[in-house]
Amino acid sequence: MNRPLSITLISILFIMAGVLGIFYHINDLKNPSTEAAWIFVVRVLAIVGGVFTFKGVNWARWLIIVWMAYHVALSFLHTSLELLIHIGFFALALYALFNKGAAAYFSSKKAVD
Repeated sequence: MNRPLSITLISILFIMAGVLGIFYHINDLKNPSTEAAWIFVVRVLAIVGGVFTFKGVNWARWLIIVWMAYHVALSFLHTSLELLIHIGFFALALYALFNKGAAAYFSSKKAVD
């Protein structure tokens, strides 16, 4: 089965979020700390989730959902706008990764692998 466009787009979005996030925090990462390590791990998880979701690996779509849920929870400490944006992205990710076409794609990849 061909990869649905929604899977391709969400995968690219998360790869970009991870890579751009690392570059955005590059100065923080130069100074070793627990916070810097956590930032790096979270950004790498976005990249891993994006790459493996692109390949159709089922656990990776769950990683993306957990990653987004973490960001929604974190957004409660920030502005209302940031919270709403993260909730919107979370809803978009849920739809993109769990709609009928996406579910069929991940099921077909499991049967092949």
